[in-house]
Amino acid sequence: MKFFQNGEIPEQPHMYFIYGDGGTGKTTLFKQFKGHKLLLSFDMTTNPLVGDKDIDVLLFEEKDAPLIQSLVMSQVQGAIKTGKYNAIALDNMSALQNLVLDNIDHRAKDNRMNYQNLQIWFRKLAMILRQSGINVYATAHQSDNGNSGLTGAGRFQADMNEKTFNAFTSVFDVVGRIYKKDKQRWIDLDPEQGNHAKNRIDDRTLIKADELLKENTDIEKEGK
Repeated sequence: MKFFQNGEIPEQPHMYFIYGDGGTGKTTLFKQFKGHKLLLSFDMTTNPLVGDKDIDVLLFEEKDAPLIQSLVMSQVQGAIKTGKYNAIALDNMSALQNLVLDNIDHRAKDNRMNYQNLQIWFRKLAMILRQSGINVYATAHQSDNGNSGLTGAGRFQADMNEKTFNAFTSVFDVVGRIYKKDKQRWIDLDPEQGNHAKNRIDDRTLIKADELLKENTDIEKEGK
């Protein structure tokens, strides 16, 4: 427990969660973060980072699946303790969720308990990242509900169990959907569109993907 007097609350590093279709550049966005970085890959898609000397990559393999919870926790906590990283990325939370669920599934006779354990583990991971004192970036695939007749608001969401998604992203500052339109990449941060989205950093609701880390004040300065 920590207590801060009025006006003495320190500014915390930000946490970003971006989801979207494959090929929209989710992994590439991590290059925007400054300084030395660490990316934990759960789907082995690291080609976008080839040649980047500022990014260390930890690639989880199939043989790691049975111990994925303990491995992820130990590696994340170990990386934080080193103090050498300015940002940590968890690439493809959809894949990580499936690995964890596979380990948890059927442990309890009541399947609701299995999903509750899943949510608790992701909530714990999120809190460790929130308290790390460094920037955090996470990605996930998107789920398209267009087949259910939805064509607009609420059609897209992260491809994760809803309660698990909420447990993990509740402490994140930004949640957005990345997509391509008119040969440009955009990120929807507007919760009023009905998709998974939020922006606690500033009032932007739709941004170009390459401006993810730019806040309103930064953009205004460039325009002068």
